Amino acid sequence: GGAGANQESEANAAKKAAKKAEAKAKKAAMKVASAGGRGDAASAKQPAAATSSVAATATGGNKASVAVPPPAMQTKSKLQPNQISFNPNVPLADRPVVALSIGILTNTIVDYELVSDHTRSGCALGLPASRGEIQGDLAIARYLAKKAGECGASCLGGSTDEDVAMVDQWVDYALSLSKFGLARRVLAVQRTLDPLLLSGTYAMGHSLTLADIALFAAVGFPSRDEDKAEIRGILPLGSGCPTMRWIDTIASHPAIREATQLAVGIAKNDEAKFEVEHPQFAEMEPLMTGMSYLEGGIPGKVVTRFPPEPSGYLHVGHAKAVLLNNYYARRYFGRLIVRFDDTNPSKEKDEYQQSIIEDLAKIGVRPDVVTFTSDYFETIKQYALWMIHNSLAYMDDTPQEQMQKERMERQNSKHRDQSPTEALEKFNLMCSGKEEGKPWCLRAKINMSADNGTMRDPVLYRQNLTPHHRSGTAYKAYPTYDLACPIVDAIEGVSHALRTTEYDDRNEQYQWIQRALKLRRVRIQTFARMNFMYTVMSKRKLTWFVETGRVTGWDDPRFPTVRGVSRRGIDVDALKRFMCSQGASRRIVNMEWSKFWAENKKEIDKRAKRFMAIDKEEHVPLTITNATEGIEFLSTD
Repeated sequence: GGAGANQESEANAAKKAAKKAEAKAKKAAMKVASAGGRGDAASAKQPAAATSSVAATATGGNKASVAVPPPAMQTKSKLQPNQISFNPNVPLADRPVVALSIGILTNTIVDYELVSDHTRSGCALGLPASRGEIQGDLAIARYLAKKAGECGASCLGGSTDEDVAMVDQWVDYALSLSKFGLARRVLAVQRTLDPLLLSGTYAMGHSLTLADIALFAAVGFPSRDEDKAEIRGILPLGSGCPTMRWIDTIASHPAIREATQLAVGIAKNDEAKFEVEHPQFAEMEPLMTGMSYLEGGIPGKVVTRFPPEPSGYLHVGHAKAVLLNNYYARRYFGRLIVRFDDTNPSKEKDEYQQSIIEDLAKIGVRPDVVTFTSDYFETIKQYALWMIHNSLAYMDDTPQEQMQKERMERQNSKHRDQSPTEALEKFNLMCSGKEEGKPWCLRAKINMSADNGTMRDPVLYRQNLTPHHRSGTAYKAYPTYDLACPIVDAIEGVSHALRTTEYDDRNEQYQWIQRALKLRRVRIQTFARMNFMYTVMSKRKLTWFVETGRVTGWDDPRFPTVRGVSRRGIDVDALKRFMCSQGASRRIVNMEWSKFWAENKKEIDKRAKRFMAIDKEEHVPLTITNATEGIEFLSTD
């Protein structure tokens, strides 16, 4: 009887233990679900495993319970996918400088949005599909490198397991130094690197890797003048040791400088100062009132472009765009490219091209180089053929109205799955100029179900038999602006593409084309277009006024064209100041002409001569009886 009672009490104790374990597991699962982790399914499976292991102990008697690992915990994130967030008030070395450097080296940094967060203690990257976030500079850096494919693999050590392990070893070593002060960290890195740098440029030989950037961050990421001066004071031989040479080499690397500028300028109110490589880069002028710092702008490395279509005369809206591009190019000691986007021969004339060059001179803009998209027609065609061969584009003869309807309803074209061979045959037919090729056009194969309408297989190439004003009849089909612009921007070395907010939806398409064609990526910075109340800015509508004789021409003083306002008396300096005062803000405002001319009057008043006159016929004599000596008078006699 006693033995039976003992067995019953043991069974009851086992049941209680099983219930207690089950309750504990459920509580842990609820915490994971409330934290917005990467899968309620994973957390839901844990209680069952825990219960079964404890139940086995209760029923099996002598069987040992199996330890159950805790469910994976993930931090609930407010970040959108591909957002990198960090605090702008922490020291530079505590910002994600390593991750930003890797993003620049792998040509993917433009895919990520930098977000300023004053409440965050560290840095984090938002993951796609609401999978939470990655925290920590080195963790984000490794993620960016692995996601970048072959280019990122070189940053992690290359193709061999041994080199990858060596890079990991260096990164672990850099992390181990974080608990020491700056002086001790610098001396430790110096003692470790000096022997290696006698025969190599970097830690891994002659290639910059994550190892170098992690070690550079361990010594405070001294990319700025003031930071390097502090390091020189710590090292025993100052600038004479190999480690100092290594620091100078990395600090002058364009990717490191751009990463520094991005990290420093996160709050849009500061920029980094670097050791000058050329006397002309010694001092940048202060920002003009209303302007903002150029994101990631490095002196001597900034290249902007103004791409007008030669299909009309420039108006004041164009003036803002070209003046902003010119301002940034001059402030950062860079280059301004004026590129005529002559991809539509039906609208373009040599008359408009010449007028644009003349109007730019009127407002004081002198481009460093003038180019034409038509110079790259053959190159663009080769990229289009590459897209066809790699199943990134297809030929379509769907009528325009039906194509528009299918795009609105997110329906695939009947030709979307055609083979590259068939697509190539139709592409050549289109380019031949034959009548049978007229209905066909080349479309990018992106995503017909995308929420962004510009990503639903846009048209890239179409036939046009109108003779081109530069190339004549050499081509019978022409690329669209959507295809030509990202290709030529990358080829010409543009660093910053300044675009108005009306192109916001097309920015994703622009980045997709550069990514698909494996081109150098270009940073896009947007600003609001210039609008004036009760003013027509459309070139098509302005052309109607001219052609119907309602104005005297494109230089009519009532016209919002550059020629019109110039004829009315606009001062170039006043125009620049007014346009730059609007800045590169994204906020769209409707300006009043009275403010525009008031700014002009302020500038003219500085040097305008003022005269007073007396009517020769109707004047009245004035006799002064109390004049004192020393006062001079002008007489009409």
